[in-house]
Amino acid sequence: MNPVDIAFTPALEQARMIRNREISPLELVQLYLERIRRLDPQLGSYFFVAEQMALAEAKAKTEQLAKTNDVAELPPFFGVPTAIKDLHAVTGMPQTYGTKVMKENIPTYDDGVVMRIKEAGLIILGKTATSEVGALPYTEPLGFPPTRNPWNLNYTPGGSSGGAAAAVAAGLIPIAHGSDGGGSIRGPAFCCGLVGIKPARGRVSHAPLGDRQNGISTSGSLARTVADAAALLDVISGYITGDPYWLPEPEISFLDRTKQIPTNLRIAFSRAVPPFGEAAEVCQQGVTETARRLQEMGHILEEACPDFSGLEEPFVTVWQSGVAATGLPTETMGAMNRSIAEQSGSAGKYLQAVGQMQVIARRIVAFFESFDVLVLPTYMHPTIPVGEWSALSPQETLQKIIAWIAPCPPFNAAGLPAIALPTGFDANGVPVGIQLVGGPAAEATLIALAAQLEALIPWSDYRPAFGL
Repeated sequence: MNPVDIAFTPALEQARMIRNREISPLELVQLYLERIRRLDPQLGSYFFVAEQMALAEAKAKTEQLAKTNDVAELPPFFGVPTAIKDLHAVTGMPQTYGTKVMKENIPTYDDGVVMRIKEAGLIILGKTATSEVGALPYTEPLGFPPTRNPWNLNYTPGGSSGGAAAAVAAGLIPIAHGSDGGGSIRGPAFCCGLVGIKPARGRVSHAPLGDRQNGISTSGSLARTVADAAALLDVISGYITGDPYWLPEPEISFLDRTKQIPTNLRIAFSRAVPPFGEAAEVCQQGVTETARRLQEMGHILEEACPDFSGLEEPFVTVWQSGVAATGLPTETMGAMNRSIAEQSGSAGKYLQAVGQMQVIARRIVAFFESFDVLVLPTYMHPTIPVGEWSALSPQETLQKIIAWIAPCPPFNAAGLPAIALPTGFDANGVPVGIQLVGGPAAEATLIALAAQLEALIPWSDYRPAFGL
């Protein structure tokens, strides 16, 4: 197998190759580090590359493998490289939050999700780029080069997990951690042609820190295959002492769910997102084609969608409060986040917004008493060019953002799981896709259905020319 094929090999297959001693952790890490050195100056997917740390760990794991008689005892992703979104703490690596004033911030602890990733045997190559404090759906923070889309370098890979998505799509990492507080995993998956899982509220811990935004955000996974994304979700899931909310462990692993064929699901679909109207034609087409395939599989399809009216104002207030709660001086932020933070208002305004959001969330969750799954566009229109809105005022930019990402935030508000899948390309050669949304704690259903769709069109076979 040539180096490019290895770079685009799914993470689970790489783990198998390591166990079979077809490749060593050191060889795999060296391959990705070489690609990062050569390609990432144009892509900007990493804020920090931990080359020496990664090589040292890869050497240790290669030596451990040589001494291991029973490879079944090794953790599931032993020796496979990954990266962590730079909103999360990794011991000894900078944690900038996408802000230039935090470039020298070096944590001495691991976030709970990072701890679990390490326990699974993954080798962390570095920190992937994020929008400033993770607040925006494009990755162009002050003091850093903009992150670009490997399918077309003139376009954004989305945000705030833009670096993670760009790195996976370009073959600079096989699988990556992301987080989603309003579409920040699903949006980059949409932009970069990946599978992106936003788990249900309480599936993944926020340990050791708290959650400042009423549970709208969660860590999740970005990958080229449903199985890889599901297996990483298995790794990062689970209660950690003191979590304010949690879900029971699934009876069957999410990876095993990819091998089960769901039958007779009640599936709603919609090309429009009330009250925002219809998505762009290419985004509607993905929903239409997906609905047709699902019906051919024997599922029960009906055109329907919850009404998200009234959610915009309280969700924006909670979002604004999250930016203000970072504690960073507003004068160090870009104009957009400075405006967001300055409009956050009082604690009373925040709590009123939380109450309003919870009432609307009940209405959204009630929709899933009649349906198992909802198929929607991930975003309302295709990916935007890098710097597309840079000349607009913060208020104008806010309206552009809302009109683009509208299908995503309702399910952060409701705490429901969702998985983004690619469906095609727009006129600029940039991917587009759909999202599958499930009822409370229904990741297993979504993952099984996503695997069923993937079997018809194996999207992992597609590779951007940039990565080749």
